[in-house]
Amino acid sequence: MSVTRVSRLDINSRSALFKTTWHFLFFEGKTSFGMSVFNLSNAIMGSGILGLAFAMSNTGIILFLSIVAGESILHSRLITLAYASCFFSGIRAYEQLGNRAFGAPGKMLAACIITIHNIGAMSSYLFIVKSELPLVIIAFLGKQTNTGEWFMNGNYLIMIVSVLVILPLALMKRLGYLGYTSGFSLSCMVFFLISVIYKKFNTLCTLEHEYHNMTPIAHTHTDINGTDDSCEAKLFTVNSQTAYTVPILAFAFVCHPEVLPIYTELRDATKKRMQNVANVSVLAMFVMYLLTALFGYLTFYGNVESELLHTYSREGRLDVLVLCVRVAVLMAVTLTVPVVLFPIRRALLQILFPEKPFSWFVHIGIAFCLIFVVNLLVIFVPSIRDIFGLIGATSAPCLIFILPGVFYIRIVPEDHEALLSRPKIQAACFAALGVLFMIMSLSFIIIDWVTGESRSGGGH
Repeated sequence: MSVTRVSRLDINSRSALFKTTWHFLFFEGKTSFGMSVFNLSNAIMGSGILGLAFAMSNTGIILFLSIVAGESILHSRLITLAYASCFFSGIRAYEQLGNRAFGAPGKMLAACIITIHNIGAMSSYLFIVKSELPLVIIAFLGKQTNTGEWFMNGNYLIMIVSVLVILPLALMKRLGYLGYTSGFSLSCMVFFLISVIYKKFNTLCTLEHEYHNMTPIAHTHTDINGTDDSCEAKLFTVNSQTAYTVPILAFAFVCHPEVLPIYTELRDATKKRMQNVANVSVLAMFVMYLLTALFGYLTFYGNVESELLHTYSREGRLDVLVLCVRVAVLMAVTLTVPVVLFPIRRALLQILFPEKPFSWFVHIGIAFCLIFVVNLLVIFVPSIRDIFGLIGATSAPCLIFILPGVFYIRIVPEDHEALLSRPKIQAACFAALGVLFMIMSLSFIIIDWVTGESRSGGGH
């Protein structure tokens, strides 16, 4: 009797699991493998790519290579944990994974972390548009300084870009539709990489810091590394800023809020197929990060600044190739904003309208409100970089390390993987590593605030 009862319970539990997974497993994704790779790669690639040469100058080539290679392998595994939890639970939303793991508080926590983190990412992209687009317009007009016209005002320009480019793309119903723009965005960054390589062989290393050619905006981004100013590559170096580059590199592969929407919309979605999407995307970004950092560093060595484009400004603002690179980077970061917006809208829908069917009114309204709020933050909050530096130091470790690990431990049933099994022990280690990175990042920010120094070398 007891054996029969246990068997019935087992059948019932498996039947319930099948019912919860049916809607996900039989959801017909329509996004191709290539478009999924473009979207995930675009989500990984952040504005921090402009600061990687500076990071290499403070670690040396070998140490930088070791850290980035280790991070790429680590993040590939962490992405696996995210969609593995999705597969076992039949849930397609990060917020619902939190609900499955910890109930309503877990759902609210995951949604808030995704919203805050991605709003910070959107703000960082629009800051680049605000600072770089006026310089591009000034160069096109052949002027030497900003004469104050409205079309040279960064605040007006980000509003125009938001209305004409970002908002229409953000109104797409599915993330998969942005695969073409993501592919174009990546093409722009490939052009940026090719230009960095070209500049290496056409730029003489100089020990003179020609700041008279730098723009006022460039001054606000200027950080010279702590190495000796010599035109000699360092294979391994440690200085006062080396420790600050580790968190920067740790967060260079942030893409976890976008993983589940991409997995959901992937055509013929399986664990193996999604793993291949993740592996190709992470490998592509690893190669791009490494080559950008290497050739940027080998161009300026100890004189490289925290923002690579501003280092090239020493040659003169009207350099045609540098101008084209600025345009390419502007297009790339602009086209990344809609991809980052999609997880925020999904999170807000899970909180505000969890049971409501799709509504164009709500879909458009959330996109408009998010873009409006981010524009206000970029225009009116002068210290927003410090604010989101603090938020990023807490939200990024949660998204990358803590939540995927904890969700995996809580969601994957023990009859499939025991609590002390190797995958769950790895998940626990990832969560602990996230806590460690959070402590490190917060410590560095507090030290910067106390000493009044700036050591920003890029970020996602």
